[in-house]
Amino acid sequence: MCANAVHEIAPRSGVAFTLDRGDRLTVIDPRGEQVADLLAFNRHDLDEVISSGRTLDYASRIYLTTGDPLYSNRSNVLLRIVEDTVGRHDFLLTPCSSDTFRIIYGDADPHRGCFGNLAHALAPFGVAPDRIPVAFNCFMNVPVDGATGAFTVKPPLSRAGDRITFEAETDLLIGLTACSALQSNNGSFEPIHYRIEQAREGGRPGDDRGESSAGRNASASGA
Repeated sequence: MCANAVHEIAPRSGVAFTLDRGDRLTVIDPRGEQVADLLAFNRHDLDEVISSGRTLDYASRIYLTTGDPLYSNRSNVLLRIVEDTVGRHDFLLTPCSSDTFRIIYGDADPHRGCFGNLAHALAPFGVAPDRIPVAFNCFMNVPVDGATGAFTVKPPLSRAGDRITFEAETDLLIGLTACSALQSNNGSFEPIHYRIEQAREGGRPGDDRGESSAGRNASASGA
């Protein structure tokens, strides 16, 4: 795979790959109204992981956009949003799982959801399911009633080609999905695209092919 190539995540599946400090990851909604769950771990210490609670605490607001940092459980910045064409993403709800489909949808034979897809994709990197936290849900639209605290899951505001770009503030392990929940995606399932722009042109030192980190390290999981 070539650096800066666009990679596709099939509907209701997920992948894992690495980023180096300074790399930029662009998550693209190619058809519109499709959520992508994003996880980030410190690649050198997997106990340091993206934190919804710390990020929202330091931002003092629910909706994050261009310029906002995403913090770890140790209050270090893992990613920073450098471009956002939508302006509405959710950092509130946990990745959907087989329990989500059993409890909310009443499915007798539930899909494993984003949680199961992330667990499968991250397993080769040594991440066990119990280490998976709340994800940053790209393009998810969860309005909150300021008076009562009640929230609803609405169709994403993203349209075909909308994107959000993150810059890695340290070396990272990333998990990324095309979300599996009907309610989150306006009743349908679509792919998610992503692209990695390397911090240095021509690839990593010692890598004369100039492959992206996604091309070398991606681990995928499907429905």
